Amino acid sequence: MITTTATEKDHQGESSKSIDDGYTAAKQQECEELLKQFQSTGIKMSREDFEKIYLSQRPSQRDSPTQDLSALYDYRKRLGTPTPLSLMGFLICLSPLSCDLMGWRGAGGNGAAGMGSYFFFGGLLMILGGLLEFIMGKTFSFVVFCSFGGFWLTTASTLQPFYNVGAAYAINPNNTSLEQGFATVGFTASSGFFYVFMAVLCSIYFICSLRTNICNVFIFLNLTIAFCLLAAVNWTYAEVFAGDQSRIPLIHKLQVSAGAFLFITCIMGWYSFFAIMLISIDFPYQFPIGELSGLVRSRTQRMREMASPA
Repeated sequence: MITTTATEKDHQGESSKSIDDGYTAAKQQECEELLKQFQSTGIKMSREDFEKIYLSQRPSQRDSPTQDLSALYDYRKRLGTPTPLSLMGFLICLSPLSCDLMGWRGAGGNGAAGMGSYFFFGGLLMILGGLLEFIMGKTFSFVVFCSFGGFWLTTASTLQPFYNVGAAYAINPNNTSLEQGFATVGFTASSGFFYVFMAVLCSIYFICSLRTNICNVFIFLNLTIAFCLLAAVNWTYAEVFAGDQSRIPLIHKLQVSAGAFLFITCIMGWYSFFAIMLISIDFPYQFPIGELSGLVRSRTQRMREMASPA
């Protein structure tokens, strides 16, 4: 048994007091440096408020990575998820466009009537939601939403007469008609490549979605097929503008097929949106979305299994 004398206790008390004094002095210096950084960035905060926020935390709360993660999760609970915002913007743009491509009730014009929604629902809301996903630490959602926000802004800008994209392809240099520029081999052939690489992007998303849920898998699979068909539509238009009029019936078939695959995408998207909204209000009944995270093991899980003793 180990005993401690009164003298030793006094020495221990003095030692702990000196440690506490040293720790307090070090933290006070650290506080001064951080306060200077806050003031240099233009954030208005008094010294008393800053010390109350910073010094009230225990060392384990400031320095522990685990505590940082728990704080992040706490922010997620308080801020809410931005996923349905971006998803809603995507669906409000894509659903009418798919109907336009299929020609329902005489619709047409390659979706030009929805130009305003492409700017504000597709572009603004999806990029805003993507940036919020970035703040929440969701890299995959951030990249997907921002990339499609860029897609909708690109589509809207191409259709917007103000940007006069077709003038670069107009046959008559003095005629800047948007329609004349669109009806050229150069424009339609060039547009086809844009859809090809959108299909490549969606195929990458499709592979990544195999660790998310079934709804995402079907969404990206159908988007990949639809973008391939839209590329074929543009290249077939280029052949028609080059003089091969026999390809006109094929254009209609390809365009309707692309609209059908986009419509299937919208059905899955609306289902996911409905399921997420039910979860957000803690509805007593929820829709399954087919989680795949447990089916496809992560690299981290595989590494743990390899590192663990047999």
